[in-house]
Amino acid sequence: MFQTYLEGLATRSFQLNQRNIVSLVSQRPHLRLCDLGCDDGAWTIELGQAARAKEIHGVEIVRERATIARTRGVAVTIADLNHKLPYADETFDVVHANQVIEHIADLDNFMTEVHRITKRGGTTIISTENGSSWHNIGAALLGWQTFSLTNVSPRVGGLGNPLALHRGQEGLAVSWTHKTIFNYRGLLEMHEVYGLHPVAVRGAGYHPFAPVVGSVDPRHAHLLAVMAIKA
Repeated sequence: MFQTYLEGLATRSFQLNQRNIVSLVSQRPHLRLCDLGCDDGAWTIELGQAARAKEIHGVEIVRERATIARTRGVAVTIADLNHKLPYADETFDVVHANQVIEHIADLDNFMTEVHRITKRGGTTIISTENGSSWHNIGAALLGWQTFSLTNVSPRVGGLGNPLALHRGQEGLAVSWTHKTIFNYRGLLEMHEVYGLHPVAVRGAGYHPFAPVVGSVDPRHAHLLAVMAIKA
């Protein structure tokens, strides 16, 4: 019963996080949008419409998902986000990555590429889990693996945490495992190091309370969405 409740909280938190991202990207029109890790393109199209984009591009590593995204109208490039991207400098008005950066092994390359392909004065929106969320802090105090770092092995999910959503799940894709989880301040400083200046932060999820509480206290929210400008 409690596990079902946690799953429901997680789902509603991710939905609120998407609404937060839509509110950020819709603040002004963006001619060319790129979604890093676009999956099947459903969210990418919704995002592009909110941004009033004329061109909607995406990067995806799984060919089957990229094929579906193309049928939805996304101009997909099949590429590994740990490597240099096949785009010219300053190609996009907005570059977006939702629940992607935690899966990246080469963060220096990823952030360098995000900066490189974003136009000067353009926008980036990066969303990820927050290591400073109260449920992660609580897990650490118990000596458990924090919730955001339980899926670190492709052999089995939910390591080290009896309440992890994917506990015992076998055969996780390597690209699906978590490599790095940022805390609130670390995520903001990571942007600054790579010439991206945060202008807004939105929080979603505040387990075990209603997800909207994370909007009031983003420092301890489950999910963070950071909008930054390339100077």
